[in-house]
Amino acid sequence: MTATTSDPTRTDGPEPGRGPGTSDVRERRWEALQRVNKSTLLMLVVTLVVIVVFSVATPTFLTGTNLRNVAVQVAPAAIVAVAMTFVITAGMIDLSVGSTLALVSVIGAVLLRAGLESVLVIVICLAVGALCGLVNGWFSSYQGIPSFIVTLATMSIVRGVALLITKGYSIAIGSGLIFAQVGQGRLFGLGYPAWLALIIVGVGIVGLQRMRFGQYITGIGSNEESVRRAGVDTRFVKMMALVLSGTAAGAAGIITAARLGSGDANSGVDFAMTVITAVVIGGTNLLGGKGSVIGTAIGAILTGVITNGLTLLGLSPYIVPIVTGSLLIIVIWINLRGGSFTDLVRKRVTR
Repeated sequence: MTATTSDPTRTDGPEPGRGPGTSDVRERRWEALQRVNKSTLLMLVVTLVVIVVFSVATPTFLTGTNLRNVAVQVAPAAIVAVAMTFVITAGMIDLSVGSTLALVSVIGAVLLRAGLESVLVIVICLAVGALCGLVNGWFSSYQGIPSFIVTLATMSIVRGVALLITKGYSIAIGSGLIFAQVGQGRLFGLGYPAWLALIIVGVGIVGLQRMRFGQYITGIGSNEESVRRAGVDTRFVKMMALVLSGTAAGAAGIITAARLGSGDANSGVDFAMTVITAVVIGGTNLLGGKGSVIGTAIGAILTGVITNGLTLLGLSPYIVPIVTGSLLIIVIWINLRGGSFTDLVRKRVTR
């Protein structure tokens, strides 16, 4: 706030030993820092530290080939995590994304085997994902059933449908099809899934921070009744958030099936937990009202780096959920103790 001549607590001149406007600069620095989610900043630091540790521990980690592999491996989770950021920011959750991924991969493989064109199959797969999200959204938003219960039920139903279609067997996808190139093709040396994830992250940042829909999502998570009284159809907005989540899961199912070269009903068993972990450790409040797509992207990268690094070190893959679960607890703990952390940073910045 700008000082006035009537304010006895401040002077118009610069502080001794400092140039004019230094106080205003410090205040602007603090205001800019306040807009940075502390959990996001923490996870960025943690990610950089983890990268350095793995780079020292194994010489193959920082090679171009490995980094490109990490980018492609992280892409499906990052894409769905961006949509999940909207869902969780609105105060909901979607546990069915892994099952939706599996169903879409199976349907894609079945349609390709039946002779349909790849482009049409991709459109149908995305529509199936959106339909799953629409069902979740309708029951949750318009019928008043908590999203946790709805998606817990559809998680079982959708995977059951996928298993019924395949009888438990995987369905092969030809490597020469356009569909397969979605997961295996490259542009400038980087796989298509990684490029798609980058685009989705960019759209998600703009959508959550700059667009009216994103503002509604944040408002609903903070105080849904206030947003409703402002004339917003909050039920429709919440339903559309789950439609986005289902569509993103459909895209992840396409990528997964294309990369593996088959549709498998057992795909994505722990996918929902990976996605939710990336969202929460990235700084999105699990209770709603605060979300960070940038933090979500960092969280997805961190989980992917941990998985890749531990694999390169030859350690047991069962260590991965232990590490990511520990990070999740630490971040939630920091969120609950956020006041003391903020006060400490402010003293450093404005000093």
